[in-house]
Amino acid sequence: MLSRSSFTSLVVGVFAVYVAHTCWVMYGIVYTRPCPAAADGAAGGCVWPYLARRPKLQLSVYTTTRSSIGAESNIDLVLNVEDFDIESKFERTVNVSVPKKTRNNGTLYAFIFLHHAGILPWHDGKQVHIVSPLTTYMVPKPEEINLLTGESVTQQIEAEKQTNALDEPVSHWRSRLTLNVMVEDFVFDGSSLPADVHRYMKMVQLGKTVHYLPILFIDQLSNRVKDLMVINRSTTELPLTVSYDKISLGKLRFWIHMQDAVYSLQQFGFSEKDADEVKGIFVDTNLYFLALTFFVAAFHLLFDFLAFKNDISFWKKKRSMIGMSTKAVLWRCFSTVVIFLFLLDEQTSLLVLIPAGIGAVIELWKVKKALKMTIRWQGLRPKFQFGACNDSEKKTEEYDAQAMKYLSYLLYPLCIGGAGYSLLNVKYKSWYSWLINSFVNGVYAFGFLFMLPQLFVNYKMKSVAHLPWKAFTYKAFNTFIDDIFAFIITMPTSHRLACFRDDVVFLVYLYQRWLYPVDKSRVNEYGESYEEKSKKKAHRE
Repeated sequence: MLSRSSFTSLVVGVFAVYVAHTCWVMYGIVYTRPCPAAADGAAGGCVWPYLARRPKLQLSVYTTTRSSIGAESNIDLVLNVEDFDIESKFERTVNVSVPKKTRNNGTLYAFIFLHHAGILPWHDGKQVHIVSPLTTYMVPKPEEINLLTGESVTQQIEAEKQTNALDEPVSHWRSRLTLNVMVEDFVFDGSSLPADVHRYMKMVQLGKTVHYLPILFIDQLSNRVKDLMVINRSTTELPLTVSYDKISLGKLRFWIHMQDAVYSLQQFGFSEKDADEVKGIFVDTNLYFLALTFFVAAFHLLFDFLAFKNDISFWKKKRSMIGMSTKAVLWRCFSTVVIFLFLLDEQTSLLVLIPAGIGAVIELWKVKKALKMTIRWQGLRPKFQFGACNDSEKKTEEYDAQAMKYLSYLLYPLCIGGAGYSLLNVKYKSWYSWLINSFVNGVYAFGFLFMLPQLFVNYKMKSVAHLPWKAFTYKAFNTFIDDIFAFIITMPTSHRLACFRDDVVFLVYLYQRWLYPVDKSRVNEYGESYEEKSKKKAHRE
């Protein structure tokens, strides 16, 4: 069996190898080896850029309800840029006619052609094109109502019908179409073409040399859920914003891999909304900050694992609740479960939801340990038994109860007042949604007050030796990392503010650790003291 230190070293080692491998993979994506023969002017084995000939190009965007088209068959021209300059950035908004088939929960496609100026796309042998759906299917967000408006029975029945209809996905309009053309005059090695770019390349033979036509790319990561519009049956026209910008080869390859990663998440069961959170990380941040985010996320994962490991190890071996606030443990469990239910009700990203769910399960297990609870089954009926407390634990409980008594004078009126205010002034989807929001607002706004009983117990006992400091340290690192993620990942504002609240609590704990020096005669988190260990070793010798 590996010792705890060996296991931690193994985990850190695996993490270091993972980070090094990720850096190597990222380097391989960004850097592409050019054709060696191109430096000597030789053409053999090289694939040359057609754009180096500086042809006059034209950009045409068509719409149709079919995923494939023939020559001018049932298509509408929505945008035509005759003197298309691949170096010039532009953005144009056009009105697109919505066919009846699309209005009846159908699909509409955009065909983007890049071809020679003055020639129709289907008459140009050197044209390139790409297809993108302008619609997607999603379940609409239910409408929120004021719970005290006193709706009539008819309105309630209509609302229930609408809610049932909203459970089915309907067609939504993608109001943005972002285009890119790779503008580098890069000469590829024909024997080692990158697989990611190869599927976007179209080759032509010109004399003795092989050329690749302009690489046209659609940035699907820019299609965000916030830009989607529900298509109504009465809608005949919808706006479409077409934007264009040039792109480098390195960024093109990186973006292709990111789009493939988002698509893979959806194949593994992530919803459109969950995938949209990942898109936001890529689109709403620049590449340098994005690289920092990758490293920060990796360290967050490591510290999460180490914090869970040490926290579970601490509570697994704990035999006494001396110096530990039982009410703080109960409150932490309650608040964690409420936060998880709130995030679930808000349909928050799985990036936030899954760790919250794991944390809730661990907190429930801690409550069982803190209350010395055992569960015995009598048939299908559970029977709960609680262990007895010794004199030292009873003294801790007295301090704990004293702290909670003072807190209740402030906490309960604030929570009740906040719940009443939100009921009168804020709209919710249901009574359950109001209840969960009221609980979670109390947790976020005043939850740090429930950390005060543990601080009060530390003050009365003049010791912090009973706290799981290893787990606290890892959680502190993660708290500061969460401060960064609070500005990157989409989450409720109250959850974002709670990240900064935890910083203050940990700083108070650090102050108490400095204020109360370690007393080696006191029991530690495992019910043992340093002096008792020394006596045992001397006796064995």
